[in-house]
Amino acid sequence: MAVGQQRPRRARGSIEQLSSGALRVRVYAGYDSVTGRRRYLDEVIPAGPRAATQAERARIRLLNQVAERRHPKTSATMNQLLDRYFEVLDVDPNTAKTYRSYVDRHVRPVIGHLPLARVDGETLDSLYAQLRRCRRRCKGAKGLVDHRLSGEHACTDKCRPHACKPLAAGTVRQIHWILSGAFDRAVRWDWISVTPAGAASPPPPPRPNPSPPTPEQAALILNEAWLDEDWGTLVWLAMTTGARRGELCALKRSHYDAATRTLTIPASVTGSRNSLREKDTKTHQQRRVALGQETAALLDAMLERQNKAARKLAIRLSDKAYLFSNDPDCSQPLLPGTVTQRYNRLVERLAIETTFHKLRHYNATELIAAGVDLRTVAGRLGHGGGGVTTLRAYAAWVADAGRAAAEEFDARMPSRPSRASKKREWAVPE
Repeated sequence: MAVGQQRPRRARGSIEQLSSGALRVRVYAGYDSVTGRRRYLDEVIPAGPRAATQAERARIRLLNQVAERRHPKTSATMNQLLDRYFEVLDVDPNTAKTYRSYVDRHVRPVIGHLPLARVDGETLDSLYAQLRRCRRRCKGAKGLVDHRLSGEHACTDKCRPHACKPLAAGTVRQIHWILSGAFDRAVRWDWISVTPAGAASPPPPPRPNPSPPTPEQAALILNEAWLDEDWGTLVWLAMTTGARRGELCALKRSHYDAATRTLTIPASVTGSRNSLREKDTKTHQQRRVALGQETAALLDAMLERQNKAARKLAIRLSDKAYLFSNDPDCSQPLLPGTVTQRYNRLVERLAIETTFHKLRHYNATELIAAGVDLRTVAGRLGHGGGGVTTLRAYAAWVADAGRAAAEEFDARMPSRPSRASKKREWAVPE
């Protein structure tokens, strides 16, 4: 080589001919940030007279993809994006707290330090796969111990050998939604050109599997709850309206119309006693639920008991007083956590494995079994989509109701003619 002459630059990427005659284009794309393995972008070009030209074009295109990832519009990291995203995220404070906990435990320790350009669909898929195998991302290392305390301490029986526990598919999907929202904002802010979340594949949603208590179990639960009439009224109302726990706690006297036997559900209660607050319902819309005569009579009796107790204390209850409260003036609602704890103790005494939320499932399944149409069931439960969510969650009970409807229709059909009869005469049912 002559003095001063530059050495020709070696072409990046490779084009290899396979045994079938096709050409495989391969370009090095760096290391996987989660597994530490080398990554390559591959593309196979079918054999043909223009295969070489198409392979060269594919090599240049793949090199451009790698270059675009290495040269983003900003040098921001994932941590910086997530910090900025949570600053502008407009969701319920409890929801934001849950999102932050997911990110702090499962995202930041793994890819938080990476520049946005180095995060792609494969990186996210590797993260999701590790979380679905072990929430601690142990990578199969032997001799790990799950310590009860952090830092130096004397291990006790509570410090046990590590056992892999996968993160629930629903939680991994929530993490994917959080990251998708953050990347979408990054695209709108011109931090990156394309969101990598679209190339990732979170776990499929789990199939809805509501397991309501049986009618026999519901009767046992009501009988046990009725040792305290006010508590029994709350459990009865949960069964007959399908209202959520926080919605029941947020009910006030003004929300019950005794004349029309109607209950308006406009809000929900969330938080603990030190941070208790009201928020919108899950669908951000209030709904009106018609009550049966027995349910209305129970509410009337409970209100009369409250009025009688208030008169003894020279207290006048206003329309803003809560329906369910432990205070004499009903100025504070029941805490949702208190409702859950008391109900859990109740069903433990009865040796029934269930939760308070499954009373909502009980209401839905009983309505469907009774032949109530899906749109009405969805309206009473506060489901969005005009019954789509209800159908997806309670498909098995809808099928059972459909079979019952088919049997009912068959019973109303004319009787089949006898085989001995030459003339096809159908007998009209009586």
